[in-house]
Amino acid sequence: MKLTREEKSWIMYDCGNSAYSMAVTTAFLPIIFGMFTNVESSMDLGYFNSLASIIVAILSPILGTIADYKDKKKRFFIFFAIVGLLSTLSLAFVGPESGMWQLLILFYILSCIGFAGANIFYDAFLVDITSDERMDKVSASGFAYGYIASIIPFGISLAIVYFLGMDKAIGYQVGFIITALWWGLFTIPMLRNVHQKHYVESEPRPVYNSFKRLIHTFKEIKNYKVVFVFLIAYFLYIDGVDTIIKMVVPYASSVIGEGSLDVFTLLAILLIIQIIAFPCALLYGSLAKKYSARAMIIVGIITYIISCVAAYFISEVWHIFILGAMIGSAQGGIQALSRSYYGKIIPKENSNEFFGFYNIFGKFAAIIGPALMALVTEVTGNARLSIFSIIPLFVFGLIIFLTLPKEEKVYE
Repeated sequence: MKLTREEKSWIMYDCGNSAYSMAVTTAFLPIIFGMFTNVESSMDLGYFNSLASIIVAILSPILGTIADYKDKKKRFFIFFAIVGLLSTLSLAFVGPESGMWQLLILFYILSCIGFAGANIFYDAFLVDITSDERMDKVSASGFAYGYIASIIPFGISLAIVYFLGMDKAIGYQVGFIITALWWGLFTIPMLRNVHQKHYVESEPRPVYNSFKRLIHTFKEIKNYKVVFVFLIAYFLYIDGVDTIIKMVVPYASSVIGEGSLDVFTLLAILLIIQIIAFPCALLYGSLAKKYSARAMIIVGIITYIISCVAAYFISEVWHIFILGAMIGSAQGGIQALSRSYYGKIIPKENSNEFFGFYNIFGKFAAIIGPALMALVTEVTGNARLSIFSIIPLFVFGLIIFLTLPKEEKVYE
């Protein structure tokens, strides 16, 4: 399948923002947060991840509804991308020696809001840049090339961290700068070549009318049977996916122990996950064309359930490599196909509004998992048990998802 210029430009943004997801959310931020001597536990990061998710979840449907108006989608996208880029850059200037972990967390939460806010409109642009028939493949390509491209800035940052010292904050701070620059560079094609095609015509009092449409859609969304059921299932299973992405470093460090698992090995494992995720995301996209996106999402959920059970038993470093391979095989596919599946079952002219709901379900779900893992660890004193707190979310999400029709039907 030959990609159009718009499709390529859209995919390139995934190549940029995936660097943030890997370097900041998953790798460097948890490590540098743990370097602050006045922080009790690195697992506390779960609470702050949940707080960021709450803020984004509240904003998502409101912003999405307003952005459905003509010429608004890209403006909102630009604003949140700038917030994300500047706050990511700011992370580099708050080191452990300052003791100001609160300021670090403030910049982190702002970067999360910018990253996730821009993604609302980025995801919604999917209906503008391709057709339903190509959507699974294009969405999967975005995640796939995002994974493989993010290896470059992460690898450079990892090399700098290694040479400057794994136990020194300066290398990780340089990594934040590299990540912000990479993200910004790959945003340019999106700004130049991707344009809003589906929209609601402008009208007087846009904010007031946006709230009216939002309330109306919220009341009526239960009548969009496939959309409503999908969102409930998505709310559950994507919680586990996002939780694993955000909490893999704190969990592995707590379970294996700082003495057995050095930072460089842990970051190398994350690099391997990205490499494995690249071909697997493309594979999911290809198999979705043959077996349907629904079937491949089911495969992804089952893979995650097995991975969570296996995570309880890890005791050696090589176990994490195997576990990382399992997670990497499903991570990109389940995210990409969830996005494209949803894009095909919603009305295109209201894509921002509906993707606002998509994000509110996803972000509110991401509140539960990290907080549960942090809470279980705090109550039991055993981080290993925390992994069981997210398994029911995958299981119930799968049960509900199985009720969806085998063929994707448009907003019925």
